[in-house]
Amino acid sequence: MDLPLDGYELPDTNRILTPALLVHIDYVDSNVEATLRMLGGDAGRWRPHIKTAKIPAVLQRMMTYGIRAFKCSTTLELLTACESGADDVLVAFAMTGANAERTLEIASEFPRTRISVLVEAAEQAQFWSRTGLGVFVDVNPGMDRTGINQERADQVLELARTINADFRGLHYYDGHMSGVPPAEREAQAHRGYDRLLAIVQALAAANISVNEVITSGTPAAPYGYSYPGFAKASFLHRISPGTVVYNDTTSLEQLRGFGYRAAVTVLTTVISHPMAARVTCDAGHKSVSADAGVPTCVVMGRPDLQPLKPSEEHLPLEVTPGAPAPNIGERLYLVPRHVCPTVNNFDEALIVEGGMIRGSARVRARGHENPLTLIRDYAAIS
Repeated sequence: MDLPLDGYELPDTNRILTPALLVHIDYVDSNVEATLRMLGGDAGRWRPHIKTAKIPAVLQRMMTYGIRAFKCSTTLELLTACESGADDVLVAFAMTGANAERTLEIASEFPRTRISVLVEAAEQAQFWSRTGLGVFVDVNPGMDRTGINQERADQVLELARTINADFRGLHYYDGHMSGVPPAEREAQAHRGYDRLLAIVQALAAANISVNEVITSGTPAAPYGYSYPGFAKASFLHRISPGTVVYNDTTSLEQLRGFGYRAAVTVLTTVISHPMAARVTCDAGHKSVSADAGVPTCVVMGRPDLQPLKPSEEHLPLEVTPGAPAPNIGERLYLVPRHVCPTVNNFDEALIVEGGMIRGSARVRARGHENPLTLIRDYAAIS
Protein backbone atom coordinates (compact mmCIF):
# COMPACT_ATOMS: atom_id res chain seq x y z
CA MET A 1 0.00 0.00 0.00
CA ASP A 2 1.24 3.48 -0.86
CA LEU A 3 1.36 5.39 2.43
CA PRO A 4 3.15 8.75 2.62
CA LEU A 5 5.94 8.89 5.21
CA ASP A 6 6.22 12.66 5.53
CA GLY A 7 5.04 13.96 8.87
CA TYR A 8 5.51 10.66 10.71
CA GLU A 9 9.24 10.41 11.30
CA LEU A 10 10.30 12.04 14.58
CA PRO A 11 13.60 13.88 15.03
CA ASP A 12 14.82 11.71 17.93
CA THR A 13 13.38 8.39 19.07
CA ASN A 14 16.50 6.89 20.60
CA ARG A 15 15.31 7.28 24.19
CA ILE A 16 11.80 5.93 23.58
CA LEU A 17 11.10 2.42 24.83
CA THR A 18 9.72 0.20 22.09
CA PRO A 19 7.31 -1.02 20.97
CA ALA A 20 5.48 2.28 21.42
CA LEU A 21 2.03 3.42 20.30
CA LEU A 22 2.11 6.83 18.63
CA VAL A 23 -1.06 8.88 18.13
CA HIS A 24 -0.49 11.60 15.54
CA ILE A 25 -2.98 14.26 16.61
CA ASP A 26 -2.62 16.29 13.41
CA TYR A 27 -3.94 13.31 11.47
CA VAL A 28 -6.65 12.60 14.02
CA ASP A 29 -7.89 16.10 13.23
CA SER A 30 -7.69 15.56 9.48
CA ASN A 31 -9.52 12.21 9.78
CA VAL A 32 -12.33 13.79 11.79
CA GLU A 33 -12.53 16.56 9.20
CA ALA A 34 -12.61 13.99 6.37
CA THR A 35 -15.54 12.20 8.02
CA LEU A 36 -17.40 15.46 8.50
CA ARG A 37 -16.86 16.29 4.82
CA MET A 38 -18.43 12.91 3.99
CA LEU A 39 -21.39 14.00 6.13
CA GLY A 40 -21.73 17.41 4.51
CA GLY A 41 -20.37 19.03 7.65
CA ASP A 42 -23.13 17.71 9.92
CA ALA A 43 -21.47 16.39 13.10
CA GLY A 44 -24.88 15.32 14.37
CA ARG A 45 -24.98 12.56 11.75
CA TRP A 46 -21.99 10.75 13.31
CA ARG A 47 -22.14 8.51 16.38
CA PRO A 48 -18.59 7.07 16.39
CA HIS A 49 -17.77 3.88 18.23
CA ILE A 50 -14.99 4.61 20.72
CA LYS A 51 -13.53 1.08 20.58
CA THR A 52 -10.69 2.58 18.56
CA ALA A 53 -10.06 5.99 20.10
CA LYS A 54 -10.07 4.85 23.78
CA ILE A 55 -8.18 7.99 24.98
CA PRO A 56 -10.07 10.81 26.75
CA ALA A 57 -7.97 13.55 25.14
CA VAL A 58 -8.86 12.18 21.69
CA LEU A 59 -12.56 11.95 22.55
CA GLN A 60 -12.50 15.51 23.85
CA ARG A 61 -10.74 16.65 20.70
CA MET A 62 -13.55 15.08 18.67
CA MET A 63 -16.07 16.93 20.80
CA THR A 64 -14.56 20.27 19.75
CA TYR A 65 -15.81 19.42 16.26
CA GLY A 66 -19.36 19.12 17.56
CA ILE A 67 -19.41 15.32 17.94
CA ARG A 68 -21.34 14.70 21.14
CA ALA A 69 -22.91 11.24 20.67
CA PHE A 70 -20.91 8.01 20.83
CA LYS A 71 -21.18 4.22 20.88
CA CYS A 72 -19.27 1.78 23.07
CA SER A 73 -19.15 -1.92 23.93
CA THR A 74 -17.77 -2.23 27.47
CA THR A 75 -18.51 -0.67 30.83
CA LEU A 76 -14.99 0.78 30.85
CA GLU A 77 -15.60 2.43 27.48
CA LEU A 78 -18.90 3.78 28.81
CA LEU A 79 -17.19 5.13 31.91
CA THR A 80 -14.46 6.75 29.79
CA ALA A 81 -16.98 8.41 27.49
CA CYS A 82 -18.95 9.78 30.44
CA GLU A 83 -15.80 11.01 32.21
CA SER A 84 -14.73 12.71 28.97
CA GLY A 85 -17.96 14.72 28.81
CA ALA A 86 -20.02 12.90 26.19
CA ASP A 87 -23.64 14.03 25.99
CA ASP A 88 -25.10 10.78 24.65
CA VAL A 89 -23.70 7.23 24.72
CA LEU A 90 -25.22 4.02 23.37
CA VAL A 91 -23.88 0.80 24.86
CA ALA A 92 -24.01 -1.11 21.58
CA PHE A 93 -23.58 -4.47 23.26
CA ALA A 94 -26.12 -6.68 24.99
CA MET A 95 -25.48 -6.11 28.71
CA THR A 96 -26.87 -8.71 31.11
CA GLY A 97 -26.36 -9.68 34.74
CA ALA A 98 -23.58 -7.86 36.57
CA ASN A 99 -22.65 -5.97 33.38
CA ALA A 100 -26.16 -4.54 33.21
CA GLU A 101 -26.05 -3.59 36.89
CA ARG A 102 -22.73 -1.81 36.37
CA THR A 103 -24.20 0.05 33.38
CA LEU A 104 -27.00 1.31 35.62
CA GLU A 105 -24.49 2.33 38.27
CA ILE A 106 -22.46 4.37 35.78
CA ALA A 107 -25.66 5.99 34.52
CA SER A 108 -26.49 7.06 38.08
CA GLU A 109 -23.00 8.54 38.49
CA PHE A 110 -23.33 10.59 35.29
CA PRO A 111 -26.91 11.86 35.10
CA ARG A 112 -25.96 14.54 32.57
CA THR A 113 -25.05 11.90 29.99
CA ARG A 114 -27.95 10.31 28.17
CA ILE A 115 -27.18 6.60 28.21
CA SER A 116 -28.98 4.02 26.10
CA VAL A 117 -28.73 0.26 25.74
CA LEU A 118 -29.32 -2.39 23.11
CA VAL A 119 -31.88 -5.22 23.28
CA GLU A 120 -33.11 -8.04 21.07
CA ALA A 121 -35.34 -10.00 23.46
CA ALA A 122 -38.31 -9.29 25.72
CA GLU A 123 -36.47 -10.33 28.90
CA GLN A 124 -33.80 -7.74 28.16
CA ALA A 125 -36.40 -5.05 27.52
CA GLN A 126 -38.19 -5.90 30.76
CA PHE A 127 -34.96 -5.52 32.74
CA TRP A 128 -34.34 -2.02 31.36
CA SER A 129 -37.93 -0.81 31.70
CA ARG A 130 -38.39 2.09 34.12
CA THR A 131 -34.62 2.50 34.61
CA GLY A 132 -34.61 5.83 32.80
CA LEU A 133 -32.22 4.59 30.13
CA GLY A 134 -33.09 4.76 26.46
CA VAL A 135 -33.47 1.50 24.56
CA PHE A 136 -32.58 0.67 20.95
CA VAL A 137 -33.64 -2.54 19.24
CA ASP A 138 -30.73 -4.40 17.65
CA VAL A 139 -31.57 -5.47 14.08
CA ASN A 140 -29.49 -8.20 12.44
CA PRO A 141 -28.55 -6.99 8.93
CA GLY A 142 -27.29 -10.41 7.84
CA MET A 143 -24.06 -10.33 9.80
CA ASP A 144 -25.60 -12.97 12.11
CA ARG A 145 -23.72 -11.82 15.17
CA THR A 146 -26.53 -10.31 17.23
CA GLY A 147 -30.01 -8.86 16.78
CA ILE A 148 -33.44 -9.65 15.36
CA ASN A 149 -33.39 -10.80 11.74
CA GLN A 150 -34.13 -7.88 9.42
CA GLU A 151 -36.92 -9.88 7.78
CA ARG A 152 -38.81 -10.13 11.09
CA ALA A 153 -40.44 -6.72 11.33
CA ASP A 154 -43.16 -8.34 13.43
CA GLN A 155 -40.65 -9.27 16.14
CA VAL A 156 -39.16 -5.78 16.13
CA LEU A 157 -42.65 -4.33 16.46
CA GLU A 158 -43.53 -6.63 19.36
CA LEU A 159 -40.31 -5.74 21.17
CA ALA A 160 -40.79 -2.00 20.60
CA ARG A 161 -44.24 -2.30 22.19
CA THR A 162 -42.66 -4.02 25.20
CA ILE A 163 -40.10 -1.23 25.54
CA ASN A 164 -42.84 1.37 25.22
CA ALA A 165 -41.85 4.92 26.28
CA ASP A 166 -38.13 4.15 26.56
CA PHE A 167 -37.88 3.10 22.91
CA ARG A 168 -35.41 5.36 21.06
CA GLY A 169 -34.84 3.62 17.76
CA LEU A 170 -33.03 0.96 15.76
CA HIS A 171 -29.42 -0.16 15.64
CA TYR A 172 -28.22 -1.80 12.41
CA TYR A 173 -24.52 -2.61 12.30
CA ASP A 174 -23.65 -3.86 8.82
CA GLY A 175 -19.98 -4.57 9.51
CA HIS A 176 -20.07 -7.55 7.15
CA MET A 177 -19.92 -5.06 4.24
CA SER A 178 -16.15 -5.36 4.60
CA GLY A 179 -16.44 -8.80 2.97
CA VAL A 180 -18.41 -7.53 -0.02
CA PRO A 181 -16.44 -6.63 -3.18
CA PRO A 182 -16.05 -2.82 -3.41
CA ALA A 183 -17.95 -2.61 -6.71
CA GLU A 184 -20.99 -4.27 -5.07
CA ARG A 185 -20.79 -2.71 -1.63
CA GLU A 186 -23.02 0.33 -2.13
CA ALA A 187 -25.83 -1.58 -3.85
CA GLN A 188 -25.81 -4.32 -1.22
CA ALA A 189 -25.71 -1.82 1.64
CA HIS A 190 -28.64 0.09 0.16
CA ARG A 191 -30.68 -3.09 -0.22
CA GLY A 192 -30.21 -3.63 3.49
CA TYR A 193 -31.31 -0.07 4.23
CA ASP A 194 -34.44 -0.69 2.13
CA ARG A 195 -35.32 -3.53 4.50
CA LEU A 196 -34.52 -1.33 7.49
CA LEU A 197 -36.88 1.39 6.24
CA ALA A 198 -39.59 -1.25 5.84
CA ILE A 199 -39.24 -1.95 9.56
CA VAL A 200 -39.52 1.77 10.33
CA GLN A 201 -42.67 1.93 8.20
CA ALA A 202 -44.16 -1.05 10.02
CA LEU A 203 -43.51 0.68 13.34
CA ALA A 204 -45.05 3.91 12.07
CA ALA A 205 -48.16 2.01 10.93
CA ALA A 206 -48.50 0.80 14.54
CA ASN A 207 -48.13 4.39 15.83
CA ILE A 208 -44.65 3.73 17.21
CA SER A 209 -42.28 6.57 16.34
CA VAL A 210 -38.59 5.96 15.67
CA ASN A 211 -36.41 8.80 16.88
CA GLU A 212 -33.01 7.55 15.70
CA VAL A 213 -31.61 4.93 13.33
CA ILE A 214 -27.93 3.99 13.61
CA THR A 215 -26.16 2.19 10.76
CA SER A 216 -22.87 1.81 8.99
CA GLY A 217 -19.54 0.93 10.49
CA THR A 218 -16.40 1.92 8.62
CA PRO A 219 -16.76 -0.09 5.36
CA ALA A 220 -20.36 1.04 4.82
CA ALA A 221 -20.04 4.61 6.11
CA PRO A 222 -20.21 6.41 2.74
CA TYR A 223 -23.24 4.36 1.68
CA GLY A 224 -25.17 5.05 4.87
CA TYR A 225 -24.83 8.75 4.21
CA SER A 226 -25.57 8.50 0.47
CA TYR A 227 -28.74 6.41 0.91
CA PRO A 228 -31.63 8.64 -0.24
CA GLY A 229 -34.13 7.16 2.20
CA PHE A 230 -32.15 8.46 5.17
CA ALA A 231 -31.74 11.96 3.78
CA LYS A 232 -35.47 12.69 3.81
CA ALA A 233 -36.43 10.58 6.83
CA SER A 234 -38.47 11.84 9.78
CA PHE A 235 -35.96 10.25 12.18
CA LEU A 236 -32.35 11.18 12.93
CA HIS A 237 -30.00 8.92 11.00
CA ARG A 238 -26.43 8.46 12.16
CA ILE A 239 -23.51 6.45 10.85
CA SER A 240 -21.14 4.95 13.41
CA PRO A 241 -17.62 4.33 12.06
CA GLY A 242 -14.96 4.43 14.78
CA THR A 243 -11.85 3.08 13.04
CA VAL A 244 -11.66 6.18 10.83
CA VAL A 245 -10.48 8.33 13.74
CA TYR A 246 -7.10 6.56 13.58
CA ASN A 247 -7.37 4.31 10.50
CA ASP A 248 -5.36 1.24 9.57
CA THR A 249 -4.32 -0.41 6.32
CA THR A 250 -7.74 -2.04 6.01
CA SER A 251 -9.81 1.13 6.40
CA LEU A 252 -7.45 3.14 4.19
CA GLU A 253 -8.00 0.56 1.47
CA GLN A 254 -11.77 0.53 1.98
CA LEU A 255 -12.13 4.31 1.97
CA ARG A 256 -9.74 5.42 -0.72
CA GLY A 257 -10.31 8.94 -1.97
CA PHE A 258 -11.82 10.37 1.22
CA GLY A 259 -8.60 11.98 2.45
CA TYR A 260 -7.93 9.68 5.39
CA ARG A 261 -4.48 9.23 6.92
CA ALA A 262 -2.98 6.72 9.33
CA ALA A 263 -3.13 8.59 12.65
CA VAL A 264 -1.61 5.74 14.67
CA THR A 265 1.74 4.08 14.16
CA VAL A 266 3.72 1.63 16.24
CA LEU A 267 7.35 2.55 16.71
CA THR A 268 9.52 -0.55 16.74
CA THR A 269 13.24 -1.40 16.92
CA VAL A 270 15.16 -3.87 14.78
CA ILE A 271 16.65 -6.30 17.30
CA SER A 272 18.10 -9.07 15.14
CA HIS A 273 19.43 -9.91 11.67
CA PRO A 274 19.25 -13.72 11.83
CA MET A 275 19.77 -14.35 8.11
CA ALA A 276 20.61 -12.42 4.97
CA ALA A 277 17.03 -11.76 3.85
CA ARG A 278 15.44 -11.35 7.28
CA VAL A 279 15.45 -8.97 10.21
CA THR A 280 13.37 -9.10 13.37
CA CYS A 281 11.83 -6.22 15.31
CA ASP A 282 10.16 -6.02 18.72
CA ALA A 283 6.53 -5.74 17.61
CA GLY A 284 4.96 -9.18 17.93
CA HIS A 285 1.26 -9.84 18.29
CA LYS A 286 1.28 -8.56 21.88
CA SER A 287 1.73 -5.09 20.39
CA VAL A 288 0.48 -5.17 16.78
CA SER A 289 -2.69 -7.25 16.69
CA ALA A 290 -2.70 -10.36 14.50
CA ASP A 291 -6.47 -10.90 14.59
CA ALA A 292 -6.89 -9.72 10.98
CA GLY A 293 -4.23 -12.11 9.70
CA VAL A 294 -0.73 -11.86 8.26
CA PRO A 295 0.77 -9.45 7.42
CA THR A 296 -0.25 -7.68 10.61
CA CYS A 297 1.01 -4.31 9.39
CA VAL A 298 3.02 -2.43 6.78
CA VAL A 299 6.36 -0.73 7.35
CA MET A 300 6.06 2.93 6.47
CA GLY A 301 8.48 4.04 3.78
CA ARG A 302 9.86 0.51 3.38
CA PRO A 303 7.75 -1.46 0.89
CA ASP A 304 10.82 -3.69 0.53
CA LEU A 305 10.17 -5.07 4.04
CA GLN A 306 7.41 -7.68 4.23
CA PRO A 307 6.06 -8.52 7.72
CA LEU A 308 5.85 -12.27 8.32
CA LYS A 309 3.97 -14.27 10.95
CA PRO A 310 4.71 -12.77 14.38
CA SER A 311 5.23 -14.49 17.70
CA GLU A 312 4.39 -12.88 21.02
CA GLU A 313 7.17 -10.28 21.06
CA HIS A 314 8.94 -10.79 17.73
CA LEU A 315 7.97 -9.61 14.26
CA PRO A 316 10.18 -11.01 11.48
CA LEU A 317 10.48 -8.97 8.30
CA GLU A 318 11.51 -10.41 4.96
CA VAL A 319 13.87 -8.15 3.00
CA THR A 320 13.26 -7.93 -0.74
CA PRO A 321 16.28 -9.27 -2.68
CA GLY A 322 18.66 -6.43 -3.51
CA ALA A 323 17.18 -4.07 -0.91
CA PRO A 324 19.29 -2.90 2.03
CA ALA A 325 18.42 -4.55 5.32
CA PRO A 326 17.82 -2.15 8.22
CA ASN A 327 20.54 -2.16 10.84
CA ILE A 328 20.15 -3.60 14.31
CA GLY A 329 18.93 -0.75 16.48
CA GLU A 330 17.19 1.04 13.61
CA ARG A 331 13.70 2.40 14.33
CA LEU A 332 10.77 1.60 12.02
CA TYR A 333 7.18 2.86 11.89
CA LEU A 334 4.40 0.29 11.47
CA VAL A 335 0.81 0.91 10.39
CA PRO A 336 -1.43 -1.87 11.77
CA ARG A 337 -3.74 -3.91 9.61
CA HIS A 338 -6.32 -3.67 12.43
CA VAL A 339 -5.81 -0.64 14.64
CA CYS A 340 -8.61 -1.19 17.19
CA PRO A 341 -7.12 -4.19 19.05
CA THR A 342 -3.63 -2.79 18.48
CA VAL A 343 -4.52 0.30 20.52
CA ASN A 344 -5.99 -2.05 23.12
CA ASN A 345 -2.55 -3.67 23.53
CA PHE A 346 -0.97 -0.54 25.03
CA ASP A 347 -1.32 1.08 28.45
CA GLU A 348 0.11 4.41 27.25
CA ALA A 349 0.17 6.27 23.96
CA LEU A 350 2.64 8.94 22.90
CA ILE A 351 0.86 12.04 21.61
CA VAL A 352 2.60 13.45 18.54
CA GLU A 353 1.77 16.89 17.20
CA GLY A 354 3.69 18.99 14.74
CA GLY A 355 6.30 16.27 14.38
CA MET A 356 7.15 16.38 18.09
CA ILE A 357 6.17 14.22 21.05
CA ARG A 358 4.00 16.37 23.31
CA GLY A 359 3.59 13.82 26.09
CA SER A 360 1.93 10.52 26.88
CA ALA A 361 -1.70 9.65 27.53
CA ARG A 362 -3.22 6.68 29.27
CA VAL A 363 -5.28 4.42 27.04
CA ARG A 364 -8.11 4.77 29.55
CA ALA A 365 -10.65 2.48 27.87
CA ARG A 366 -8.20 -0.36 27.30
CA GLY A 367 -9.40 -3.79 28.39
CA HIS A 368 -12.18 -4.10 30.97
CA GLU A 369 -13.03 -2.92 34.44
CA ASN A 370 -12.07 -4.91 37.51
CA PRO A 371 -14.55 -7.83 37.59
CA LEU A 372 -15.10 -7.15 41.32
CA THR A 373 -16.15 -3.52 40.78
CA LEU A 374 -19.67 -4.19 42.06
CA ILE A 375 -18.46 -6.06 45.17
CA ARG A 376 -17.53 -3.17 47.47
CA ASP A 377 -16.49 -5.20 50.52
CA TYR A 378 -14.23 -7.66 48.74
CA ALA A 379 -10.78 -7.76 50.29
CA ALA A 380 -8.15 -7.12 47.64
CA ILE A 381 -5.35 -9.65 47.40
CA SER A 382 -2.00 -7.86 47.45
